[in-house]
Amino acid sequence: MYEFSITSALGISAAFLFASLKADLRWLGLFVVVPVLLTLGAAVTVLYTDSAQLVPALKSWWLLIHVSAAIVCAGAFTLGAAVTVLYLAVNRVDKRVAAGNSPGMFASVARRVPSADRLDRLSYTVNAFVFPLWTFTVIAGAIWAESAWGRYWGWDPKETWAFITWVVYAAYLHARATAGWKGERAALIGLLGYSCFLFNYFGVNLFFAGLHSYSGVK
Repeated sequence: MYEFSITSALGISAAFLFASLKADLRWLGLFVVVPVLLTLGAAVTVLYTDSAQLVPALKSWWLLIHVSAAIVCAGAFTLGAAVTVLYLAVNRVDKRVAAGNSPGMFASVARRVPSADRLDRLSYTVNAFVFPLWTFTVIAGAIWAESAWGRYWGWDPKETWAFITWVVYAAYLHARATAGWKGERAALIGLLGYSCFLFNYFGVNLFFAGLHSYSGVK
């Protein structure tokens, strides 16, 4: 978990820098730096353990492919979640102002970031971009599992929550594309998907027994 966490912090930063090549996202920098620092802090204070030798059955090129794809997804999902949280904050300010009330506690944030509509579109773009890669990550994990354990799928807790994460993000994209869901309802589904992703990493690794229980932090 230590190695994956510090590399995921790199993945989050890389996702932000890559997206910044397409648009001016300096306003998002603070909201990317915070999860990066939290991830690094957890890695060096809680998650570090001495590395053991890799189990022979897991020595495969799929290790590099599957884990690298998961790291990229971690970065992009975090970026999308940060934009979604900003959208909810700005949308709340807009609603308060439209109702004739004071902007509230998020007024200073709303002044420094794009409009709610632009944030909504940006979060959708990021999640739609990374979803195919997450699909590939799950498939690559299944191929690796067949090579290592002799079966593609065994409903191991890690596999199950990876699939749940996929289903929630698929529901988010489906709702946006077919039902015309935008705004808060879609944003909440997107954040639910990110919560499933985080639980799949921290919760499953720390609290569930299975073939993926190798964190050594318990």
